[in-house]
Amino acid sequence: MTLQRRRFLQIAAGTASLTAFGNSVAAHTWPSRNIALIVPFPAGGGVDTIGRVAAERLTLALKLAVVVDNRGGAGGTIGTRAVARADPDGHTLLLGHTGTLAINPSLYDNAGYDPRKDFAPIGLIASMPVLLIAHPSFPAKTLADVIALARKEPGKLNFGTPPVGTGAHLTAEYFKSAAGIEMQIIPYRGTAPLMNDLVAGHVTIAFGVLPPAIGNIQAGGLRAITVTGNKRLSLLPEVPTANESGLPGFDSVLHYGLLAPAGTPRPIVDRLNAELNEALATDAIRQHIQNEGGNIITSTPDEYIRDIDREEVKWAALIKKLNLKVQ
Repeated sequence: MTLQRRRFLQIAAGTASLTAFGNSVAAHTWPSRNIALIVPFPAGGGVDTIGRVAAERLTLALKLAVVVDNRGGAGGTIGTRAVARADPDGHTLLLGHTGTLAINPSLYDNAGYDPRKDFAPIGLIASMPVLLIAHPSFPAKTLADVIALARKEPGKLNFGTPPVGTGAHLTAEYFKSAAGIEMQIIPYRGTAPLMNDLVAGHVTIAFGVLPPAIGNIQAGGLRAITVTGNKRLSLLPEVPTANESGLPGFDSVLHYGLLAPAGTPRPIVDRLNAELNEALATDAIRQHIQNEGGNIITSTPDEYIRDIDREEVKWAALIKKLNLKVQ
């Protein structure tokens, strides 16, 4: 080994030791102040619901406030971009979502972040299917009825969705393609205003997640037509899946997880992962998320990295196939 090569390795080893030491110190003193959990959508939607459950449990575990900060806009890209650019000190976290991590990077010309490079995934939290929900006045009762109605009057049926780039919005595009129908998709600024208009009858059918709709569905103010996952919901066992209703293979399930900015010390990531998984193992949290229509998913940071990669490949292929793009 040459002297130059030996010197290079010594410097590299020293740098690695300093980095490890710095990470160890950072993890030992963390958290030193309140933690901001950025939820990149307005309050009241499915992402917000999962974010508040996570924040509440982490606050108890860390004995320091984890504060939800709703930063909606541009289909979740504004809040997600803010976390990508935040200091990687463990005091800014992101409630990740299929829309922001797997859809927007392909849907937008410039989302402003790379889901594989700009974040340190901590762990998965839950999965949640999308539902096709109708106002009671909507004439179609089944998915087959909806498809028949859309084919009878091509382009005249209006479907409400959450913002462009969300999982429910892409589910509507996916449904439009799979069913071979023409329909108008009307994206709202958030799930909460969409559900308000749906209850009021200003829009009569929509794609959305269960949390903001469950109360009105159970009270009869809204009607669930189909579930886009591959199994029925325990809260709505009478509502069939799309696969059971004439669209074989149709599967649109959203994933939620916790992330930090890239460069966050691994000891902090591992501590958060441990606290998150411990919280998700409790009966209270499991029941809470099931009551919202979701299913618990736990993972290691590395498993979440692979999940993000798989989901991005899946949705990017659909976006390319449908030639969808947002400037």
